Amino acid sequence: MITHAVIFAPIGQASRSDQIVQRLSNAIITGLLEANEQLPNEADLAKMMGVSHITIREALNTLRANNLIHTVRGRNGGSFVCEQVWEFSNTLNPFKTLSTDYLSDLGEMHCAIISHSARLASRRMTNADITRLREFVEVLNSACSPEARTQADMRCLLALAACSQSARLANQELILQSEWSSLVAILFRSENIHREIVNLYTTLIDALVSHNESESVNTAKSLIDTFTFYLIENKLKYNAK
Repeated sequence: MITHAVIFAPIGQASRSDQIVQRLSNAIITGLLEANEQLPNEADLAKMMGVSHITIREALNTLRANNLIHTVRGRNGGSFVCEQVWEFSNTLNPFKTLSTDYLSDLGEMHCAIISHSARLASRRMTNADITRLREFVEVLNSACSPEARTQADMRCLLALAACSQSARLANQELILQSEWSSLVAILFRSENIHREIVNLYTTLIDALVSHNESESVNTAKSLIDTFTFYLIENKLKYNAK
């Protein structure tokens, strides 16, 4: 599943245990990792995330202490996502530790990746690529839950980056999604935001079909700018509570 590929993607160098805790906490709180879902075992997690077993164990211990996961012993045991994590979401909400400057910077970085992907895709996309992107947008349009919408949106953005035919752009988008997806899941609780995003994707596809480079770039930029605006708005609302 592409969502899990993003969640368990390799971690950067600094404060690795804290990064793992933050990423998995966000994924659990926003529902990208579902209640009672089993996490990969320690060895697999260490390999997937590019860290040591000790770092993984430290992160899992913190998640257990925060009542986000629990461990079952025995033959069919492992680490599982707890139920009713909403009880802890107020203290572990992603907006608690992220500043508006951080969200703005994240949005600018994402905008650079997606707008340039759109520029290249407008020149290089095939009819098959267009059809696939339309299908992904339709899945997003039909999705009812925040989690399903987030997963569909992730596929749309990764597909657009892949259509640039730049391996580096596609890889950067994959890495960035580990931070982006859990935040966007909060936004997709809103029906109005969901509809606005779908409309922007539809406009973007029209621009790509006509190979209109400037319109493709501008619409892609508007798409990410819209996400960023609502992320910052939600952060300010959280601060005002």
